[in-house]
Amino acid sequence: MVRVILLSWALLLGVALIMLGNGLQTSLLGLRAADEGFATAATGLIMSAFYVGFLAGSRYTPRIVASVGHIRVFAAWASMASVAILLHGLWVHPVPWTLFRLLTGFCYAGLYVVAESWLNDRADNQTRGQILSAYMVVQYLGLAGGHLLLNLSAPSELVLFVLTSALISLSLVPISLTTSATPPTERQESLRLRQLFTLSPLGVVASVGAGLSTGALLGMGAVYAEGVDLTVTEVSFFMAALILGAALFQFPLGRLSDRLDRRRVILGLNLVACAALLAALAAVGHSTALTLALIFCVGGVTLPVYALGVAFTNDDLRPSQMVAASSSLVLLFGLGASLGPLAVAAAMALVGPGGFFCAIAAMHAIIAVFALIQTLRRSPRDADAQEDYLPVAGSTALGAHHIAPEEP
Repeated sequence: MVRVILLSWALLLGVALIMLGNGLQTSLLGLRAADEGFATAATGLIMSAFYVGFLAGSRYTPRIVASVGHIRVFAAWASMASVAILLHGLWVHPVPWTLFRLLTGFCYAGLYVVAESWLNDRADNQTRGQILSAYMVVQYLGLAGGHLLLNLSAPSELVLFVLTSALISLSLVPISLTTSATPPTERQESLRLRQLFTLSPLGVVASVGAGLSTGALLGMGAVYAEGVDLTVTEVSFFMAALILGAALFQFPLGRLSDRLDRRRVILGLNLVACAALLAALAAVGHSTALTLALIFCVGGVTLPVYALGVAFTNDDLRPSQMVAASSSLVLLFGLGASLGPLAVAAAMALVGPGGFFCAIAAMHAIIAVFALIQTLRRSPRDADAQEDYLPVAGSTALGAHHIAPEEP
């Protein structure tokens, strides 16, 4: 495993730099928009544009990768993302910012497609879960580190925009110098969403539901925490506990799902998620320490659901179908992630801040009910026949980990 990580050092370093830039620019743009007096609706549109671009990138970038290769796409997309953040700092207005954010989302989707498909190709059945767990740790650390870089300068200055651009550009260096072979992209089947649902209905439902939950937690978590009068420091701990829980729980849950019927693991995990979310709701306002501990558990049992859904779907597919399936699943996850914050915002407007936890618990309850139905309908698989669990990065980046073929 250590040997494979050393062979993948360029990819992991490149991803770390990309995530530093991603974490920094997400917070930077929100703060600068507030400083400039952008309307709340305009700021929401700007942030949503990233997800629209990401959905497009996850759909079309794989075809380009299949034509010109991983390294060329990574270099081109990183260059465009680097330019896009600089343009944010030079042209401060909601309309161009929306267009720049759309381009950024498109480029980041491509960067994750390249990195994750390449890592997946480098690993084998004995090391894949561990390698991609290392990748997840790099992503989480990079994302958290990017937020800390906000302290280096004021958002009203150009410095942080330039720094973000520099981080993204530097990711090109290790990728360009690597001697690792890129994965093959030929001889892959097409697989439409209807076919995918027929083959693995639970995988599709888990991907959409996990997208709704993840988008809501990461997109509205800070809004909820501030709404219940947590201090700025407590808000930061709230979000950090959520992400740290996901980082520490993913690998053990994946190992468990490799040994048991994965449907039962998905069912149990979503039931625990409902309980953890409702317990966190009850703890808010009574004990900050208990609230943070429960939020840690919430992150650990909610954010890994998508990866379990992907692994379960792969169990039902031929190897030649897995590429197209992964592209479709990340598209579904991204769609859910773009709608999750809106659903939770509506729930909070209807019943107050507690709607945050109630709405997300309802999302996981739906997945649990569907998993129960599928468990009762179909006989369990032999655990030896299951594909290895892949702790993919949907929770942090909405990333894809395979290359999709062109439509026939």
